[in-house]
Amino acid sequence: MPLESIQIVPSANFWPDAARALLATCRRASGDPGQRDFAHWRVMLPTFAHAQPLKAAMSAELGGIFIPPQFFTLSGWLATLPPLPNVLPASERLMRLYAELRQHGWLKKLFTARRNTDLLPLAQTLLALSDELTQALLPALHAGGAGDPAGDPEQRWQSALEQLSPDARKLLSDETQLVWSIWKSQLDADDAIAARFAQMQQVAASAGQPMGWISSVAPEPLEQAFLDAYARRQQVLTITLDWRAQALQPTYAQAWPEMVEAVKAVEASTDEESRDVTAADHALPAELALCAAGSVEDEAVQGAQMVIDWLQSGKTNLAIVAQDRVVARRIRALLERAQIHVADETGWKLSTTRAASAIAAWFDVVTARGETTALLDLLKSPFVLNEAPSDLLHDAQDSVANKSALVMKIELLLRRANVLGEWRTVINALNPAPAEQKTVSLLAQQAALFSGRKNLRDWIATTASALDTLGVSSALSADSAGQQILQMLQNIAPPGNDFAALFSFSEWRALVNLQLDDTSFISAIDDRRVVMLPLNGARLRSFDAVLMVGADADHLPSQPQETLFFANTVRRELGLATRESRQRQQLRDVVELLAMNPRVVLSWQAHKDGEPNPVSPWIQRLQLTLARAAAPALEERRATIAARSLQATPSLMPAPAAPQLTPTRLTASAYNSFIACPYQFFARRMLGLASLDELSDLPEKRDYGGWLHEILETYHETLRDQPCPADQRESLLIDISKKIFGNVIAKNAAALGYYSRWQKVIAAYVVWANEHEAQGWRFVFGEQAYEKTMPIPALDRELTLHGRIDRIDENYAGARAVLDYKTNNLVALNKKLKDHEDHQLAFYGLLSDRPVAAAHYVALETTKDKVGDVSAPDYDEAQRALAAQITVNVQAIARGVGLPANGVASVCQYCDVRGLCRKGAWE
Repeated sequence: MPLESIQIVPSANFWPDAARALLATCRRASGDPGQRDFAHWRVMLPTFAHAQPLKAAMSAELGGIFIPPQFFTLSGWLATLPPLPNVLPASERLMRLYAELRQHGWLKKLFTARRNTDLLPLAQTLLALSDELTQALLPALHAGGAGDPAGDPEQRWQSALEQLSPDARKLLSDETQLVWSIWKSQLDADDAIAARFAQMQQVAASAGQPMGWISSVAPEPLEQAFLDAYARRQQVLTITLDWRAQALQPTYAQAWPEMVEAVKAVEASTDEESRDVTAADHALPAELALCAAGSVEDEAVQGAQMVIDWLQSGKTNLAIVAQDRVVARRIRALLERAQIHVADETGWKLSTTRAASAIAAWFDVVTARGETTALLDLLKSPFVLNEAPSDLLHDAQDSVANKSALVMKIELLLRRANVLGEWRTVINALNPAPAEQKTVSLLAQQAALFSGRKNLRDWIATTASALDTLGVSSALSADSAGQQILQMLQNIAPPGNDFAALFSFSEWRALVNLQLDDTSFISAIDDRRVVMLPLNGARLRSFDAVLMVGADADHLPSQPQETLFFANTVRRELGLATRESRQRQQLRDVVELLAMNPRVVLSWQAHKDGEPNPVSPWIQRLQLTLARAAAPALEERRATIAARSLQATPSLMPAPAAPQLTPTRLTASAYNSFIACPYQFFARRMLGLASLDELSDLPEKRDYGGWLHEILETYHETLRDQPCPADQRESLLIDISKKIFGNVIAKNAAALGYYSRWQKVIAAYVVWANEHEAQGWRFVFGEQAYEKTMPIPALDRELTLHGRIDRIDENYAGARAVLDYKTNNLVALNKKLKDHEDHQLAFYGLLSDRPVAAAHYVALETTKDKVGDVSAPDYDEAQRALAAQITVNVQAIARGVGLPANGVASVCQYCDVRGLCRKGAWE
C-alpha cells in the first residue's frame, strides 16, 4: 500500500489540521464519510502527552460521541512485545568493551590515559559512535544485497573517508579504524539497537491495522525503514511539519533561510511566481518580546516576576524553556519561594540528588580507608544508619535525634584527637565511647569487603549488602530518586548474567558514577501550570505564554559537543548527524516555538563579567529582517517589580542579658574570655557555641605544648622518685624527649620540626630547673585536676572553680608555688603579666586545695640561649582581688546586666564568634 505523507504548517492550528487530515484519510480508506469509529487505526505519537491535544482536536472536529484511534509511542508499542533474548544491558555492553580496551597498552598511550578507568569514557564514546553508525547504516545493510553498493557499509565507509584530505586521513587512521572495528564487532544479536530494529521489522511484517505517524521531525533511518515495511502491508499516513519556504511565515523564512527545506528548481520557481509577499506578511504571528537583563540574578528575577504576572492575569499553562540551566534553576527557586510549583521536565542528573550523594559518600570512605572528613560526611548523610539493625548499633539508635548525638560524639572525639584517618587509628580514638566505636567498626568491616577484583554481579551483591547493613537501602527505598538508584544498580547486570570479567573497586566505582551521570531523574509532577522544559521538549506543544532564558550567543544555538574521531565531512557522508544538521533542527525548534505559541519572551544577560553580551545571532538576524521590511521592531519588555518600603534598623553593639544562664562552673580560660569580651563568654561558655576543633595534617602549637607537658611531667617525676646527679639530667631529658617525640613522629613526620625546636631548649631548661631546685624548691606533682567551690553570698549558692594545674612545687618551709608552662619567651611572658589582663596564675591559687605562696610562668623558649620564669607580683593580693572580682561579675550576670561585645582588636581578630556579634556592622 502507498505511504501517504502530509505536511502541516507549524502554527497553533497544528493539531486541528492534523486531526482533520487524519479523519479525512480514515474516512477515505473506509469509504464512509460519516465514520465515527476509528478504533482499528493505530496512531504513533512522539510522547503520550501529545495524545490529549490530538484527541481534543478530533472531538472539536467531529462533535458528539466517537471512538478514538489507539494512541501509542513506538517505544511503548515495542514494550508490549515479548523481550528478545540475549540483548545485553547497556552497562554490561559498556564493560565488555572496556574489558577489551584495557588489554591494549597502545590505547592508553594513544589517548594519554594514566590509568585503566580513564578508558571507560572512551568506551562510552566508542559505543555511542557505534550506535550512530548502526542507526544510519543498518537499514541499508538490511535492504541491500551482496552486490548492492547501497547495502555495502564498507564502501560507504571508504567513500566517507575519501572526503578528507590525505593529511586528515593519516591523522585519523588509527581512530577511524578503531571505530569501524568496534562497530562491526557490536553489530550482532546482542546489540540493543539491532534487536530493536528486528522487533520493528517483526511488527511491520505482521501489520494488521492502518497506522498514522505524527512527528515534528522527519523519521530517522530506522523509523523510515519501519514505515516503508509497514506500508507494504497496511496503509500508513505520516504527518510532519512543512518547512518549505511558501509554508513558513515570510519573516522567518528570510531571516533563517538555512532552516528552509530544499525543493526542486521547478517547484521553487512555481512557488515564487504564485506568492506575492506584502509588507503585512512580515507581521509576526506571535507576540514576541525581548528582555535584556543586567546579570544572572536580574534575569532570574525578571523571569520569575513575568511568570507571576502571567499567573495573576489568569494564564494557567506556562512554559520556561531552559537554554541557560543556571538561570532556569534560579527562577525555579524564586518561584518556589513564592509558593509556585514548577514541573521540571528537564530532569536532574541522578548523580546530583541527595540519594546519590549517600552512595558517593560511602565510596569515598572506602577509597580513603576511613579518612576522617569522608567518614563524617557519610555519617551525616540522612540516608545512613537511620534504619540499621539494632543489634549492630547501640540501642539508642532509633531516631534522627539519637543519630545526631552519635555522630556529634564521634566528631568531637576525632577532632579532639586530631585523627585524620585510617580505620585502626579512628577506631582506637573512639575507645572512650564503646557504642560509637562499635558503629565505626561496623563501617570498617563493610569497607573491607570492597577489596580485590570481582565480576559485576559480585560487585552488585557486595554493594547491596553494605547498603542493607548500613540502613541505606531502606532509606533509599523511601525516596523516589533512591528507588531509581537501587533499580539502576540491579540493572547493571541482571540475574542470570554470565559475564565473568573481573574489575577492581575503582573500576566498579567509575562505572556506577558514569551510570548516575547518564541517568536523568524527574520528580513526580502534579501541578503543571508552570512547566520547565528543554527547547526540543516544546515540540508540537502550545502554551499560554513561554519564557526562554539564555537567548544569547553562548546558549542559542547550543554549544556543540564535539565528538572524537569524526570530522563533519565524514559524518555527513555516512549519514550521521553533523554540527550543521543539529543547529538546523534547533533553529526549526525555535521557529516552531514561536509559531505555536501566542506569547514568547526571550531573555538573556546583556552584560557578563563587565563586557557587553549580545543576544543570539539568530535573533539579531530576525531583527535585521524586520528592519529591512519596515516592520515593527521586537518589543523590549521588563517586568515591574513591586516596590517595598523597608524601615532601616541601625545595628547596635549586642549586649545580651541571660540571668537564667548564670554559670555554675568556671575555668581560668573561661574567666579570661569574660574579661577579654563578655559577649564572647556569653556565646561560647553560656550558650555552648564553641567551635569544633579543626582537623589538620600538620601539628599545631597546642599539640607541641601537650607533648612538652608530657615530657616534663615524666622528667620531674623520674627525678623525684629516682634522684639523678646533675651532670646526667640533660641526658635523661634527652632520652625522655626522644622516646615521646619518636612515637609522635612515627604517626606524623611533620612533628619533626617541633622536635628540633625543643632540642634547642633542653640544655637551657635543665640549667634553669637545677637553679630553681638550688633555691630550695622541689617538684611535688604535675598535671593535677582540681575542683573548688566558691560561695556567692548574694545568690545563696556556690560557684565551682575547676581546672588542671601544670605543676606544684614546694620549698623546705612547706610553702607551695604554682608553675605554668608556656611555649613563649620571657619577653612575651613579662608583657603578659604587666598588662594585668591575664588572671590564670591567680585563678590557680584560688583553685589549689592548699594555700599557694607564689606563682610563676615558665618560659619554654630561649632568650639569648636561656630560659627562665616570671613571677606573679603581689600574689596573695591578686588572689583576693580575683575572688572579689569573680563574685561581683557572677552576681552582675545573675541580675541581668548586659554582656557587651567590647573586645579589642587583638581579641576580635581570632574570635570564632565574631559572626554572631557582627562587629564591623555596628562600629
